[in-house]
Amino acid sequence: MNNIDAVSDYMQEHRLLLVTAESCTAGLIAARLVDSRGAGEILDCAFVTYSPAAKQRCLDVNEATIKSYGLTSEQVSIEMAHGALARSKANVAIANTGVTEPMPKSPPEGTQCFAWVFSLPHAAAQVFSETRKFDGERNEVRAASADYALARLVRLHARLIAAASGPVR
Repeated sequence: MNNIDAVSDYMQEHRLLLVTAESCTAGLIAARLVDSRGAGEILDCAFVTYSPAAKQRCLDVNEATIKSYGLTSEQVSIEMAHGALARSKANVAIANTGVTEPMPKSPPEGTQCFAWVFSLPHAAAQVFSETRKFDGERNEVRAASADYALARLVRLHARLIAAASGPVR
């Protein structure tokens, strides 16, 4: 069993339905998940919003957030994830934005910002975000980012379940 099959099995077992909001990865997170069996049960839809205008129009990312924090920021990825979740029947969203090559007035190449938002029954949405730097050529960074986003979804969800169940007595 490969890592994507393990992610898929976990998502099916926990009835997680995913929506992605992808910029830098350009749909690769969703595509990786579709490589697994049963993908139709765990993937609702995917938004690829590469330009700032598309992020605003399709995912309701606030222009002020982009201006204040930049496109490659956790704040933008969080708004992307919330926007995707609001436009889907999914109960978990992954968002990614970043840079894969040197760009003026931009973070270092390989910088990736992620957000995961879990919509849990009878609870407030749980939001996680982080920034990581991946080494490699453009497509190596994109691939590593997609794989990381899915693997991290499992770890974060497992942490939520453990926290909800409380201490073992």
